Amino acid sequence: MNASLALFGRIGLSLIFIISGWGKIAAYAGTQQYMESAGLPGALLPLVIALELGGGLAILTGAFTRWIALAMAAFSLVSAVVFHAHFDDAAQAINFWKNVAMAGGFLMVAAHGAGALSLDHLWNKRRNA
Repeated sequence: MNASLALFGRIGLSLIFIISGWGKIAAYAGTQQYMESAGLPGALLPLVIALELGGGLAILTGAFTRWIALAMAAFSLVSAVVFHAHFDDAAQAINFWKNVAMAGGFLMVAAHGAGALSLDHLWNKRRNA
């Protein structure tokens, strides 16, 4: 049961990033402008896409989970502060706290690992055999 719960938790945490990464590719110029309007260099967009897609897929499959989860937690918190810390706008405030909640989920994954239904578990099993 715990292995299934860990898998479903990883699926839930990863999908928003996988979908968002693809969305940034599809709307590259607009996303770049949005980043620049927030004071970030648009040249960082390829790194953001790589983290969202690559990190999302790594969390989904349970690969390098603890380190990726820490990176995703940091990314979620930085994104909250840079893009959503507008508490006079209810939608932005909700997005801020959503990012904080995702960071909390990633910290739990970092603390407890990916679980038995993961590439990390498979690799550890092979290494110890």
